[in-house]
Amino acid sequence: MARRKQIYEGKAKVLFEGPEPGTLVQYFKDDATAFNNKKRGTITGKGVLNNRISEYLMTKLGEIGVPTHFVRRLNMREQLVREVEIIPLEVVVRNVAAGGLSQRFGIPEGTALPRTIVEYCYKNDELGDPMVSEEHITAFGWATIQDLDEMISLTLRINDFLTGLFLGIGIRLVDFKIEFGRLWTGDDMQIVLADEISPDSCRLWDVKTNEKMDKDRFRRDLGNVEEAYQEVARRLGILPEGGPRDLKGPNTLQ
Repeated sequence: MARRKQIYEGKAKVLFEGPEPGTLVQYFKDDATAFNNKKRGTITGKGVLNNRISEYLMTKLGEIGVPTHFVRRLNMREQLVREVEIIPLEVVVRNVAAGGLSQRFGIPEGTALPRTIVEYCYKNDELGDPMVSEEHITAFGWATIQDLDEMISLTLRINDFLTGLFLGIGIRLVDFKIEFGRLWTGDDMQIVLADEISPDSCRLWDVKTNEKMDKDRFRRDLGNVEEAYQEVARRLGILPEGGPRDLKGPNTLQ
């Protein structure tokens, strides 16, 4: 790792210069943070599991025509991704009341929402990732109306697909956050799904028991964090009996 050129380091991942122009290597760490970096810790094996889970979900989304930055998994902790211009927004999708939504509006956790709610947050740790409106986004030039239309269209497709996929393995997709980037090919630009999709970025509850199977176990000191991540991977069919060892990745998406 030390010999490669590091491009960026975030709370859960490191980006390195890729092997060819227009690519990056995304490395998944075991570091865990919560409450805008105020709580920090380590979840053993989290990077390996998140790499596998995100690979699986990105590949499945690519198969239904959702454009992503994902190219292929390289090894246990790394994947090759296309270099994109990250749009500085987190798109938060809420299907069930939990977390910040429950706190802001006094809605009991677990309350089914009358419809899916989509929120935007400005990506800035120092400011606490504040929630913003479309007016803020367009006024400050973070994205255009056309960008937002494309992001919302993709977000709703992603939500529909992932909701069904997780429900099929006994997991309720309570909420999740995703990021998008601009993929440039010459003068042509395409909005694509970027970053990751994993128990770090989703709230996942067991359908029968409502047991939490995501980073809330770390946030709330519920214990068995590693086991929860492993159970998600096991239900997805990507965790071998011997544990999170490395396996051959899928074919490269074109």
